[in-house]
Amino acid sequence: MKKTNAARILDRAKIEYEIIDYDVDPIELGAARVAEKTGQNIRFVYKTLVLSGDKTGLILACIPGASELDLKAFANLSGNKKCAMVPMKDILELTGYVRGGCSPLGMKKDFPLFIDDSAFELDHILISAGLRGKQLKVTPQDIQKVTSAATGAISTPKSQLA
Repeated sequence: MKKTNAARILDRAKIEYEIIDYDVDPIELGAARVAEKTGQNIRFVYKTLVLSGDKTGLILACIPGASELDLKAFANLSGNKKCAMVPMKDILELTGYVRGGCSPLGMKKDFPLFIDDSAFELDHILISAGLRGKQLKVTPQDIQKVTSAATGAISTPKSQLA
């Protein structure tokens, strides 16, 4: 099996991980479908979002799959007054990854990463391996170790949104 950039980064850092392959549903690339296809509880599936901050430029948020990003909290944590999602059409050019395969590891450049602090309540999380149909099962502490990610309360569970 050909390793992804994200997996090679973990290998170089001597970090243990598991690659979980799943059948991609090209119509539904969301975290709920990833959880279903991988047989994992959605609380372990984390999605990587690419944003632009008014002061910092491109930044990444890694949040639970069943949550929404709290833009105000994220802007504050990342040192911005405002943040906005990068348009989907620009993701590949900026990161080297496509929607549904965006990993917080191994992008074209090392962008600042912010992980929702809920991840650290879990013994592992699933993040994209950098390709649709592949997830990396890894500890949040190890992701933080290789990325120097900051942490904070940056998401709101969808069930709490009204």
